[in-house]
Amino acid sequence: MIYLASQSPRRAQLLEQLGVSFQRLLPDPDEDAEALEAVIGRESAAAYVQRVTALKLDAAVMRRRRMGLPPAPILCADTTVAIGREILGKPVDQAQARQMLTRLSGRTHRVLTAVAVEAGRRRLQALSLSSVTFDGLTPAQIRRYVASGEALGKAGAYAIQGRAAAFVVSIRGSYSGIMGLPLRETALILDQLGLKS
Repeated sequence: MIYLASQSPRRAQLLEQLGVSFQRLLPDPDEDAEALEAVIGRESAAAYVQRVTALKLDAAVMRRRRMGLPPAPILCADTTVAIGREILGKPVDQAQARQMLTRLSGRTHRVLTAVAVEAGRRRLQALSLSSVTFDGLTPAQIRRYVASGEALGKAGAYAIQGRAAAFVVSIRGSYSGIMGLPLRETALILDQLGLKS
């Protein structure tokens, strides 16, 4: 059994796909998990997503101890979308979601997902990098998608496993990584830690 320090239903679904038994280890109401996602200076998307994942894992380790839960490996992940050096996080409202999707329209962008697991004194981390090309989107398509509610709470304002799949011209890389948990990298980490996946 491992702890999954994520509220994401997609990450839970992907761990289940690997056959991994897990228990959620969610932030306390007084924890400001979103504050960990602030971009610092001109950091690259890769540095950003790995730093955020490490911070979330640190917080989860302290949370497990504070709650008095039995020791077990803890898994964290974080995903970001980038165009060039610009990091597109989670939109704060529908207007920002529309702006992000307008930026992604007809372009190729990168999706980076970092995954990290701490087991005892060992901590392993991996990075998945994928490229996604969107079709040209009309303002009406963008408005309809944002109105569906799917854009909020998602890096880059879209969920590839949802309605936004209709926007995708091509993908290079890890589909599960774009969803939020790269299965190959996760399985390799779990195997290195002696946790059968």
